[in-house]
Amino acid sequence: MHPWGNPLRIRLLAALTIAGLWTGAALPASAEDENWTDADTQRVLSDLAATVGTTAPQRAPYVQPSRRPAALRASAYDHLIEKYAQQHGISTDLVRAVIKAESAFNPYAISPKGAMGLMQLMPSTAATYGVLNPFDPEENIRAGVAYLKHLLDRYDQKVDLALAAYNAGPGAVDKYGETIPPYRETRNYVRKIISVTPISVGPSKVIYKIVELIDDREVPRYSDQKPEGDFEVVTRR
Repeated sequence: MHPWGNPLRIRLLAALTIAGLWTGAALPASAEDENWTDADTQRVLSDLAATVGTTAPQRAPYVQPSRRPAALRASAYDHLIEKYAQQHGISTDLVRAVIKAESAFNPYAISPKGAMGLMQLMPSTAATYGVLNPFDPEENIRAGVAYLKHLLDRYDQKVDLALAAYNAGPGAVDKYGETIPPYRETRNYVRKIISVTPISVGPSKVIYKIVELIDDREVPRYSDQKPEGDFEVVTRR
């Protein structure tokens, strides 16, 4: 008898232990971290869901591995984010949050549904906005911001609905009466972006306050129609 037990059993346990380590079971990660593979076939440890920016079916010849820290990858696109956000009158924080949620600032990310690049443009969207190379950061951000602006205008500057449409498509938002569709992925997507971005979910509206004198008593009245005479402007969101 082997001093440590059955030799075959020992070999099996050792093999299982090595296999567990090889598949990454022992990788340190937070409770929210997940593993997925980017377009360079590099394993990524991220707090983003595996459905965002996942494996490309084929490696494009112009894809280059990127091993820079996420913060450096993000800052590399600040000038493009500011350029096109200002051009369309959109918050730079909003654009940055969308890119982080869509691709984690990986310009070569491809989703299982075929969305491409930093802002995960679908082929039809890329074609609509004249994108020749969706993996080019400037082309991708230019088109992505323009499309986001289109959605904001379509839904009266309601950021939550624009984000839902960016994720699930305008058809899904319209199907449910211009509300956020009851899809877990979409609701988590909207919640995640709004929670880190100082934005409102709708346009501001001007309300007028008029004080009338009735029986020697001042009675305030509010209206969204501009009155004649003296009034006070109250802005509500």
